[in-house]
Amino acid sequence: MADLAMLDRAFYSIMQRIINTGQAPHYTEMAAELGLPVEEGRQLLRDLMDTGIPCWLHPGTDYIVSFAPFHNLPTQYRITVDGEQKWFAQ
Repeated sequence: MADLAMLDRAFYSIMQRIINTGQAPHYTEMAAELGLPVEEGRQLLRDLMDTGIPCWLHPGTDYIVSFAPFHNLPTQYRITVDGEQKWFAQ
């Protein structure tokens, strides 16, 4: 398992990407942002998902489906901030 500092960096990277764009990053994008090789980025994402935070990957993939409080797939729970709707909640 990755160390806590790297897990914190990964969490922050994912959360900022969702806040800024409304979409979760792919692990290759997260790895590039964190300066990691692609396979280390994939494993870091899996380690983060295994920490018990309320998030999950699409079954059989490395695609983020949900990352609390956000959902990467459209749901009936739309989030609007200052008239802009680009987020969905869990």
